[in-house]
Amino acid sequence: MSLQTIRKEQRDMDREKRFLAAHAAGHDRIYRYFRRRTDNAATAEDLCAEVFRITWEKTGTNESLSVKVLFGIAKNVLRTHGRSASRSANLLGALQLERNHERNDDDSRLHEALARLGPDEREVLLLTYWDGFSSSEVSDLLDTSATAVRMRLHRARKALGRLLETESLSEGAK
Repeated sequence: MSLQTIRKEQRDMDREKRFLAAHAAGHDRIYRYFRRRTDNAATAEDLCAEVFRITWEKTGTNESLSVKVLFGIAKNVLRTHGRSASRSANLLGALQLERNHERNDDDSRLHEALARLGPDEREVLLLTYWDGFSSSEVSDLLDTSATAVRMRLHRARKALGRLLETESLSEGAK
């Protein structure tokens, strides 16, 4: 066995020891932290497992794994979980509203007009007006400049206006 292999095995054993010590010192406290802040035991267990998955990754960096560090990780995991739960609840609420209320004629005309737009135009309109992103946020999402997003948005609004106007005129002729 080479000296390099022996050193690697020693580092791996040290890493495992640090992780196991951190797990023993903090698992119950981290679980109780999540249990007090979540709806059920299964969610608390999942979040606790996520904390220790992240902790395992951190053991490779020789970072201190004190209980304080574990609680810092737990706080971030809980914040991420909260954002995810909020987005899910908002989506479920929107889907429920759509299911419960039939669209009026103006809504269906708008959806039809949006469907007739090109994918780039539709995407920039939806991200801006439906999802509420700013030009700079949309530019990050679409990996383009904010100026290009504003131009695309301007063109998309004009095209949508023309489509809606054309549909109104054709309905008026009937």
